[in-house]
Amino acid sequence: GQSYEIRMLDNRKLGELPEINGKLVKSIFRVVFHDRRLQYTEHQQLEGWRWNRPGDRILDIDIPMSVGIIDPRANPTQLNTVEFLWDPAKRTSVFIQVHCISTEFTLRKHGGEKGVPFRVQIDTFRENESGEYTEHLHSASCQIKVFKPKGADRKQKTDREKMEKRTPHEKEKYQPSYETTILTEVG
Repeated sequence: GQSYEIRMLDNRKLGELPEINGKLVKSIFRVVFHDRRLQYTEHQQLEGWRWNRPGDRILDIDIPMSVGIIDPRANPTQLNTVEFLWDPAKRTSVFIQVHCISTEFTLRKHGGEKGVPFRVQIDTFRENESGEYTEHLHSASCQIKVFKPKGADRKQKTDREKMEKRTPHEKEKYQPSYETTILTEVG
């Protein structure tokens, strides 16, 4: 339920794709499973979640906080997907809210589970000749884990403690933490 900002930036090189200058593009956000094992059963997993949480959505846009988004939509049948139009030439920030936690998809439900990692994937499209946004421009994603506030604090504390016990050589294998995450381009 916490709102997280994702800044939408035009990362074209100079002169690249001039046909989208002055035009809107469409971005579709999805929360999907990161683990291959769960990707195969994603449909059943999401149906089970819908059954246990009638009327709830997995992903929403915090519209009052967002800037520069046009025509935001959330399809009632796709609980893990939202979409909107935006102008790459203007400042655009979308604030998303994820309403499920990583442990809702683990087998044991008595607390202390690791929780499954999710992936936020953003696919961006331009208009075709018929005015439909079907021409793929770009895809990017990053891994997320969602916990309740106390669980997240506890997880960060134990992760920090584990890191402090490691040797400098072992620490090199891990990424440092950052204030912001740059989404990884998906091929």
